[in-house]
Amino acid sequence: MTQERKEGVIVGLGQWLRTPPGRYLLAWEQARLDEIVVDMFGFHALQLGLPQLAGLAANRMPHRWLALNSHDDAERPLPDVAHWPGADAEAYADADALASVFAEGAAPQSVALLTDFDALPFEANSLDLVLLPHTLELTADPHQALREVERVLRPEGRLVVVGLNPASLWGLRQNLGRLRDRLMPSLDDSLFLPRAGEFIGYWRLRDWLRLLSFEIDSAHFGCYRPPLRSERWLARWEWLERLGPRWWPVLGAVYCVTAVKRVHGMRLVGLLRSKRPAGAAAPAVALHQQHFSGAPAASAAASSSTTSVSKLP
Repeated sequence: MTQERKEGVIVGLGQWLRTPPGRYLLAWEQARLDEIVVDMFGFHALQLGLPQLAGLAANRMPHRWLALNSHDDAERPLPDVAHWPGADAEAYADADALASVFAEGAAPQSVALLTDFDALPFEANSLDLVLLPHTLELTADPHQALREVERVLRPEGRLVVVGLNPASLWGLRQNLGRLRDRLMPSLDDSLFLPRAGEFIGYWRLRDWLRLLSFEIDSAHFGCYRPPLRSERWLARWEWLERLGPRWWPVLGAVYCVTAVKRVHGMRLVGLLRSKRPAGAAAPAVALHQQHFSGAPAASAAASSSTTSVSKLP
């Protein structure tokens, strides 16, 4: 068995992100999020979990927060606001590809907080942007966490979800490793990804979002290289990054989904008229008729002519 299995240590996501495939995954997510959140405007933005990823660094909202799960990160010290993102990249990830992300001059985030992801300390309809980087995979109740995000988002607010795609080579490799562990638990740990977490497929996530009145705005897939642990072999398969989006776009190892919260409003068309029972007919109003001097003569002539006509045989 490996040293980690002997000591009973389970490699978490933070430790796995320091490996070559972890740095490769983190670099893709950072580049994609920088493109997505740069044009999202508002006043309040929140990132739930994964302090190794500066997901809101490119955003220009005046209030941005990083929240960590109180259950998973209760014993972990809060990241310093001056270093998230800041100059000390070694505090969270030792990847050379992230040097530009943690470079000096990057916009610092607001002070981080510890909270429960299924009970956020924010009022309803108060946030403009919420980022979930692998949050739904690692939380105990992803349905409740997603409902809580829907509560705190204002109408037309944006939600960005990043997750691992089970319909990929990485997902297949992880499922085969779990099957091997169940059949032959005495062998070495054969998992490619961290043990913690549960895969949430792209189509499954779309159904969850639609049930909460979210509208899918865009979806991006990436990391098409095979599940290899060596940085040298990952570099040899770099050409798949050009062919993957064209030939098998939904088979990337990671997806990034952007959704908009839609709220159907009401339209006032006027007051409802009350139906009154039909009453008696109103009396006719007699009009005043003006009599001219020639009117009696004309009336007499008309009656005489009528009488003469009636006497004809």
